Amino acid sequence: MKRLLQNVGNWFESRLGLRAAFAPVAAHPVPKEIAGPMGWWYVFGSASVTLLVIQILSGIGLAMVYVPSADQAYQSLLFLDYQQPLGWFLRALHYYAGSGMVVMVIAHMTQVFLHGAYKYPRELTWTLGVVLFLLTLGMFFSGQILRWDPDAYWGLAVAGSMAGRVPLLGPWIVELLLGGPIIGGGALSRFFALHVFIIPALLLIVLALHLWLVVKLGVSSPPVPGRTVDPKTYDAEYHKEMETTGVPFSAEPMLKDVLASAVAVTLVVLLSAILGPKGPELPPDPTLSGANPRPEWPFLWLFGLLSLSPPEAETFIILVFPVILIGVLFLVPFVSNRGERAPSRRPLGVLVVVVIYAALAALTYQGITAPWSPNMTAWSGEPIPEKIVRRSTPVELQGALVFQNKNCRNCHALEGTGGQRGPDLTAVGTRLTRDQLIDQVSNGTPGGGNMPAYGKQLSAAEMEALAEFLTSLRPKGQSAAQPAHTR
Repeated sequence: MKRLLQNVGNWFESRLGLRAAFAPVAAHPVPKEIAGPMGWWYVFGSASVTLLVIQILSGIGLAMVYVPSADQAYQSLLFLDYQQPLGWFLRALHYYAGSGMVVMVIAHMTQVFLHGAYKYPRELTWTLGVVLFLLTLGMFFSGQILRWDPDAYWGLAVAGSMAGRVPLLGPWIVELLLGGPIIGGGALSRFFALHVFIIPALLLIVLALHLWLVVKLGVSSPPVPGRTVDPKTYDAEYHKEMETTGVPFSAEPMLKDVLASAVAVTLVVLLSAILGPKGPELPPDPTLSGANPRPEWPFLWLFGLLSLSPPEAETFIILVFPVILIGVLFLVPFVSNRGERAPSRRPLGVLVVVVIYAALAALTYQGITAPWSPNMTAWSGEPIPEKIVRRSTPVELQGALVFQNKNCRNCHALEGTGGQRGPDLTAVGTRLTRDQLIDQVSNGTPGGGNMPAYGKQLSAAEMEALAEFLTSLRPKGQSAAQPAHTR
């Protein structure tokens, strides 16, 4: 049997040449300190790759059952959770492997930053690592949309609102994301393609380049106080160190990577078995009064920051602030690509890490505890003010009931009571005509705001009554808004 296996292996080797291709990778030298206790600082990258493999394999299994259509996506997830044998476990494994990968990538980037491993000659390695981090977040967000529950619906609504604020290109980006003027099957299909095909393909390509640079440039030595990086002498010093004291990667360093990956996989499996899959919650109905959607945990800090900020700062926080953060990440190795690497000699770098983690923790807690905006229970807290409907016609009263029962007050206030996400509608009849109001309610504003389209949620009679009620909302003695051509 042993001889048979050897013959089979030799047959494949003579045709594929795998040994010749991968032997140099396994045997390439790494700093001797990595074979000791310091080597545990270098295992986060390998654990990230291992969790990515789990995501790909579990994702293939899920894709065999999941139906990326607006009328069947939710039901296919319920089928996986309750009917498909071990479908719930596969979903949980996919989710917690994704969460673990985000954690491992962040830990890896933190280690690289603290150890100054982004300095010469590894600037491009760091840059590709930032791209991998962004793609990992993209995978996480697009996966949330595929759950097709209130979290997915409102997350997509907010993403459309954010994209719609981009100058000039906003409407085009919204159309590209949503596949139409409203959130529906087109948006789901596009995010399915992003999550299953586009982002994973980009991630694997960038990962291959990243690993190739790691092998080509070598693994950076653990930082030593007083041992600085000088681009003029670094290459010669590093190669001399590897020739004299370097150890093969396939020895102790690889064993540490394998053990760390095994621990990560074990934790993911335990979490999956104990906690089960994430969602889906209720179907993605924008009129659900009990909906309390939240972004996924990697984005809760931004949600918390928005909840603490005044409305006039929202556009800056949504469009400019993330771009600044990403730009800073890309610029790190080009601003400081030489000098000390040891954390003890770089107190400013350590302080930056501490401040960032403290801010993220505080904002994430705020994001967990802050009330959702729009306030999804605002409609039930207060009735429509009596003086608004005191002189209403029967049709207008019917419209007031539609306004209350369809949860329009989740987002809109009347006389100061109700949701704060949308504008106060106390005097909306002076601003918008009846036709404009019907168009706004029917089609929403996916290109410029968070209001979803309610055209399919209301019957013709309800829409007519609602329009009459909204048109009547104006101060006593003031005339209703008129079409532009009649003024």
